Amino acid sequence: MTDLLEHQGKHLFREAGIAVPRGELVGSPGDAATAAERLGGRVVCKAQVPAGKRGKAGAVQLVTSPAEAHDVAARLLGSEVGGHRVESLLVEEAVAIAAEFYAAILNDPVSKGPLVLLSADGGMDIEEVSATRPERLHKLAVDIGAGLEPGDALALTRRSALPAEAVDPVAAALTRLYHVYRDTDASLVEVNPLVLTEAGDVVAIDAKVSVDTAATPRQQQTLDALPGVLPAEPGTELEREAARLGLQFIELDGDVGVLANGAGLTMTTLDAVNHFGGRPANFLEIGGDAYTKAIPALRLVLSNPNVRSLLVNFCGAFARTDVMTEGVLNAIDELRPDIPIAFSIHGTGEREAIALVRERLGVTPHEAMDDAVRAAISAARERQEVAS
Repeated sequence: MTDLLEHQGKHLFREAGIAVPRGELVGSPGDAATAAERLGGRVVCKAQVPAGKRGKAGAVQLVTSPAEAHDVAARLLGSEVGGHRVESLLVEEAVAIAAEFYAAILNDPVSKGPLVLLSADGGMDIEEVSATRPERLHKLAVDIGAGLEPGDALALTRRSALPAEAVDPVAAALTRLYHVYRDTDASLVEVNPLVLTEAGDVVAIDAKVSVDTAATPRQQQTLDALPGVLPAEPGTELEREAARLGLQFIELDGDVGVLANGAGLTMTTLDAVNHFGGRPANFLEIGGDAYTKAIPALRLVLSNPNVRSLLVNFCGAFARTDVMTEGVLNAIDELRPDIPIAFSIHGTGEREAIALVRERLGVTPHEAMDDAVRAAISAARERQEVAS
């Protein structure tokens, strides 16, 4: 997931018509003091890191003067919050709050679609509300085809025990939050708290937006247009490159490179390598449409200098093994890896796939997956002995 910083999420909220407090992004104590003065002196200084529970960590501070903003910024900038170094602060005008709510839209594994959450108990950990007062957390499963209808959003707010004056504006905010969720391919859009001000306005005090990693290429223009610098993606350099390519890749500490189709088969392949005394170098599944990315996928595997052999394990049902195999053979032709390669191919199109491997590489795939695994492990060990 690409977890946006708070000020970046609020940028998207603002563009969607959701009210947010006035604020400025700063990177020094002096700039924090200047921003506080422009915003009226009573402001909130918020560390901009992709971490939750910032308030409990002391990374969100209410101050009453520019001088105090300067001192808070001096303490926060350069510190570490939730494992992230604080490089910038959002200095934001303090809002007079009459009531706090919780609102979120997320991917729901149960309904296989968007789920809207709303609670009148904002400002609290939603896990605590769900555990201790579940009747206060209201849910609405959304038909992904139809989207969140205004009438459904209004019905949800009406049964959520909100103040009467907040019902209509919160319903409107929910429909706009749904647009952010939909338009950014988000897996989560969360506001805690969404507040009713003493002036009667509904304002998003916080913003958490997580963009689905698989959608990053499609959302690149939107992400590039956000203010500030996006948080560094987790993982190794190769894992980050894989995410940008839309590939599911995890770098491991072994020497047997693995290409397999489907997450389940890939995990089974890794387990088999470990079972027979080898060490897998990676998790990388190229099932689905990922077989079209065989060249960058193989390049990722070969970019790991520890890889001394390659294990290709395909099992097709709906997916045709001959199509996937041809993609890998094309990648081998282009990249010409100087390492032994063991194949195991079974399922739809296996006869054609095996013939392709024989014709183009002059090798015969192993009849049993275990034999291919053993061969890859043995080849890696021989290469290690030669290198030693």
